[in-house]
Amino acid sequence: MSCDNCETALEKLYVFLDEEIDTASHDEIQAHIDNCSSCLTAYDLERVVKALVSRSCAEKAPEPLRAKVLYSIRSVQVQITEQPG
Repeated sequence: MSCDNCETALEKLYVFLDEEIDTASHDEIQAHIDNCSSCLTAYDLERVVKALVSRSCAEKAPEPLRAKVLYSIRSVQVQITEQPG
C-alpha cells in the first residue's frame, strides 16, 4: 500500500485495531502504517483513544450519581407519558 492508499488504510483502521481483519489485509495496513507518517499518527491517536475508552468503561459510576441519573430518566419518561395526545 502506498500513501495514495491512505483512505483505504484509514477506512480499515478500526477493524485493524480490533484485530478483526484477515491476515493479508492486516499485513497490508501494517506495512502502510510503517511507511506513512500521517497514517501512523492517525493510528497512534485511535489506539490511545481506544485504550482510554476501554479503561474508562471499566470504571463504575458512584451509587449517588447512578441514582440521580436513573431518577432523571424516570422523570423524563413520566413527563412524556403525561403530555396530552
